[in-house]
Amino acid sequence: MALLEIQGVSRSFGGLKAVIDFDLTIDQGEIVGLVGPNGAGKSTLFNLITGVYPPDSGEIIFDGENIVRHKPHEICRKRIGRCFQVVKPFADMSVLENAMVGAFCLVESPDEAKRKALEVLQFVKLDQKRETPAKNLTIADKKRLEMARALATDPKLLLLDEVMAGLNPKETEEAIELIREVRDHNVTLFIIEHVMRVIMTLPDRISIIHYGRKIAEGVPSVVAKDEKVIKAYLGETYDFTATQ
Repeated sequence: MALLEIQGVSRSFGGLKAVIDFDLTIDQGEIVGLVGPNGAGKSTLFNLITGVYPPDSGEIIFDGENIVRHKPHEICRKRIGRCFQVVKPFADMSVLENAMVGAFCLVESPDEAKRKALEVLQFVKLDQKRETPAKNLTIADKKRLEMARALATDPKLLLLDEVMAGLNPKETEEAIELIREVRDHNVTLFIIEHVMRVIMTLPDRISIIHYGRKIAEGVPSVVAKDEKVIKAYLGETYDFTATQ
C-alpha cells in the first residue's frame, strides 16, 4: 500500500530548476534510497516533502492526504520524521532532554515526553548516556541522538539525509543494523546516502536523480548497471558482488 506518492513535483529557485517533474511512490514498509551527485536536488526534495518549501507544481500525498503547503510542524504531527546530514543537537542539554524535544511534537505532558524519550534512547542504545550533555557525544552517538529525537515523534515515514557521513566502517555497520531495526518496527524509510556500501545493500530499491530529474529507478543491482546512471554518478560499472 502506498504511503508516500510524489506526483509531478517541481521546484525552482530563481532561474535554477532544482527539482523537475519528479515522480516516486513509496510503499509502507519499504526502504527506498535517493541517489545522485551533489547538487542534484536530493535535499530539496526532502525539503519539499517536509514543508520547508512548497513545490511550484505537483502533489505530495502522504497516507492518503495531500500535504502540499502544510507547515513543517504540521507535517511532523502527521508522522513524517527527518534526520539531517549535519547533526545539531541542543549542545548544553542532556541526551534525554534532546530526545524529549522530539516527543513534545505529539505530547504535552513532561512525564509522557520523558517516557517516550527513554523508550527511544533505549532503542538506539543511548539510555546509559541519558544525562550526558549532547556536546560531549561522539559523532556516531550524535547521529544516534538525531535518530532518537526523530523516532520520538512516532513517525510512519522517516527521512534520513546522509546519516552515515563521517562514520567509520564499524559505526556504519551498526547504523545499517539500526535502520533495519527501525524498519522492523513498522517505520518506512526514505534515505539519501553517498556511501556505496550502504546504498547498494540497504534499500529495497533506489531512485536516481540528476539535475533535478529522475533518470532511473529499481533494485540497486540493476540500476547500478544502467548506462545513464553510470555516466551521471558512478563513473564505472559498480561491482555489486563486492558489497555482499
